[in-house]
Amino acid sequence: MKDDAQPSPVFSSLLSDLAPGGIAHAYFTRKGGVSEGIYHGLNVGLGSDDDKAHVEENRRRVAAYFDAGPEKLATVHQVHSPTAVIVDSRYDGARPEADAVVTATPGMVVGVLTADCGPILFADPQARVIGAAHAGWKGALGGVLESTIAAMISLGATRENIVASLGPSISHRNYEVGAEFIARFVETDPSYAAFFSPSEREGHAMFDLPALTLKRLTDAGVRAENLDICTYSDEERFFSYRRTTHRKEPDYGRQISAIFIREE
Repeated sequence: MKDDAQPSPVFSSLLSDLAPGGIAHAYFTRKGGVSEGIYHGLNVGLGSDDDKAHVEENRRRVAAYFDAGPEKLATVHQVHSPTAVIVDSRYDGARPEADAVVTATPGMVVGVLTADCGPILFADPQARVIGAAHAGWKGALGGVLESTIAAMISLGATRENIVASLGPSISHRNYEVGAEFIARFVETDPSYAAFFSPSEREGHAMFDLPALTLKRLTDAGVRAENLDICTYSDEERFFSYRRTTHRKEPDYGRQISAIFIREE
């Protein structure tokens, strides 16, 4: 088992401002884990074909970053849905099919796994309610961001106090799509044509998933930012499903983005 030093995350400026109030977050890179080969580093993907002992150790390191035990790290079985679930002190490690996790329980770490899709971390510092959402194109279009906000509000958050930050994800520069993909979005909302720009291939376009995500967040009434870090182009720090697909590799790792409420 090779040790790749310690986790080396990146951070949101919006969420970093909340640290004095006891809310900590991290967009973990692939650095700081024990996985090897194509999974080299901090692969936390339970659904990958990586050595499960390596994945569990990597998840333990993520929890330990927040001074929590691995049993306090709550993630879900992601299926590109609009579903958000709420967890509390009764969390038993189950991974229901969903794409967002919300809590108001201090000591719980909630996180989502990504490898090009958008990881969005949420917080209401006044109500001390947090959330994490996984939004690829299906989730963003289907309403996972709005579902996350609604779940937070059900725990006492207020829309005007929620801040959201989009972490490392694929940029429009590396996300080429075909005509059927474009039509699906324009049929949903003609204004969504603005998220596509010409590519070098006829009948194709470059898709700006981060811009769509930010629009959905701001339209939902929350303050939002984009870290503008591309997972596809930064192989040293991030896993990428699309990069793996282009190389015809057999599998890929997943990084995690997580947020935590410290106990008072």
